[in-house]
Amino acid sequence: MSLFRRYIPSISFTLLSVFFLFASCNKSQKPIESSDYKFFNLQQQGWKSKRVNQFVNDINYTATEVPLQYYLLKNTNLDYKKTDSLYNINNKERIIEIEFQHSNEADLLLERYTNKSYDDAVKYMAFTIEKDFTVVTSSNDTIACSGVNFERNFKVAPFKRALLYFNNINPNDHIKLIYQDYLFGNGILKFNFNEKSLKI
Repeated sequence: MSLFRRYIPSISFTLLSVFFLFASCNKSQKPIESSDYKFFNLQQQGWKSKRVNQFVNDINYTATEVPLQYYLLKNTNLDYKKTDSLYNINNKERIIEIEFQHSNEADLLLERYTNKSYDDAVKYMAFTIEKDFTVVTSSNDTIACSGVNFERNFKVAPFKRALLYFNNINPNDHIKLIYQDYLFGNGILKFNFNEKSLKI
């Protein structure tokens, strides 16, 4: 039996496999949706540049205003057009991400930083801390925080992070976040966001 005839079955199988691979790739390829592209861009670099830092007593406090549309895209299964219409209904809402990190990456909820037991410090971050935040708008309105979502990372990450929610803010207003730091005892901190409501 010649070598050519001996290897025909394996060559044929290989060629068929390559053909079906190209055919399936062509079918599965679809154009990138504009919402996917915008979401990807924001996720990589866009909205995270809108952050304000304060460094006090070895703690870095970082406040970042999260564009409402980004939040909606990330947390719902809606496409960009539906997200945009949902944004128009809720455009008086503001979301701010607050992050706390020790310069030595120590766990800030330990008793030596909070004067509370670890469990009490976690409860404070999850429930009570919202009372420590207000927003002052460029229209001179003072808005209390309406809710908080503490992201539990179970000591995997070196920071503590929470999302703060505020209602009834004119989308054309600039805002200043005021934080009365009762948890770590570092007084009043102010974070100026010198842009109106972030919109993608």
